[in-house]
Amino acid sequence: MRPTTLDEVVGQEHITGKGSILRNAIEQGQVPSMILWGPPGVGKTTLANVITQTLNVPYFQLSAISSGVKEVREVIEQARSLSGAVLFIDEIHRFNKSQQDALLGAVEKGIIRLIGATTENPSFEVNSALLSRCQVYVLKALEKEQLIRLLNDAIRKDEVLKAKDITLKETEALINISGGDGRKLLNLLDLVVQTGQTVITDELVMKVAQQKIALYDKSGEQHYDVVSAFIKSMRGSDPNGAVYWLARMIEGGEDVKFIARRMLIFASEDIGNANPNALLLANSTFDAVSKIGYPESRIILSQCATYLASSAKSNAAYEAIAKAQQAVQQHGDLPVPLHLRNAPTKLMKSMDYGKNYQYSHLGEGNFIDQEYLPDQLKNTPFYVPGNNARENEIRKFLKERWKNKYGY
Repeated sequence: MRPTTLDEVVGQEHITGKGSILRNAIEQGQVPSMILWGPPGVGKTTLANVITQTLNVPYFQLSAISSGVKEVREVIEQARSLSGAVLFIDEIHRFNKSQQDALLGAVEKGIIRLIGATTENPSFEVNSALLSRCQVYVLKALEKEQLIRLLNDAIRKDEVLKAKDITLKETEALINISGGDGRKLLNLLDLVVQTGQTVITDELVMKVAQQKIALYDKSGEQHYDVVSAFIKSMRGSDPNGAVYWLARMIEGGEDVKFIARRMLIFASEDIGNANPNALLLANSTFDAVSKIGYPESRIILSQCATYLASSAKSNAAYEAIAKAQQAVQQHGDLPVPLHLRNAPTKLMKSMDYGKNYQYSHLGEGNFIDQEYLPDQLKNTPFYVPGNNARENEIRKFLKERWKNKYGY
């Protein structure tokens, strides 16, 4: 069902219609390197194919999920020997800086005409040097009339559907579930037709959708369900569950930084001082995958996820800040005790700012017993160490210094 000419393309009339800038460039054979930015299933790959067929030039296609610098350089060398070619890179936002930099010289010299497809804002995800060499075209989600046209075209043109004499009695469910994604729409139609029914109704579509569709939608409900399962598996100390849900996100094309960011939060919220190294590893993971990207970053994500899942757990730091914030909300802006205030001026000193403050390092064991909370909150324990090896040491340390003041 993929169109082969601009006239067959459904939607995107603002860039493919008669007299549009992109159409004129294609018809004149003067196509620049470009970034096609838009949601899934709206025609980015289709446009790349149409452009290549219209220009009648060598064509290479890479996916940023599975390709790296090596594959990019191989294509550039082939294009050089062919005196130029079009290179289409799907999910170009997943290329890290070094991978994107590998394209710069070839794009600038015209060895390749780059067509990058992305669902993310290229201003943030494509480095400025590469972006400045490309024209950005924004594609829109398909509207209801366009989606219905896609359905009718498929029923009219596809040999299998023609043979089954399909009738579109109702289309609302198909349209709603597709969410403006033409590929998802046709996949769903295919699933419905496989039931053997020839009359398409909303009830039939909903039944099939609930039973058979297992797509990972980065912006939909399942996105949050899978992430939730991932976090809860790590919290429950099950590295097997954690790595399975991690694989689901990777296979679904989830943003590598999103996954790493969730683990970075988890390292403090659910492990905290039970294993401070968890935060260090999670932070290193975020830094590493930001540099490397897919496919290699899946190994780093797996290492971190299994480590976090297998670590001792504590939410004491999380509970501490929650209690402290609640106290702030309940009591408002309590005054800072005078002995804790800074006194950079003579006037402040005359007002007893900083008076009676005791420098902790002058005390035995670098500790002096003095009050650090406002009067209204004296003796309030916000941080209560968890029951694990490391925080039991912290508890012992605090108890030796504060005796029974905070209940340690």
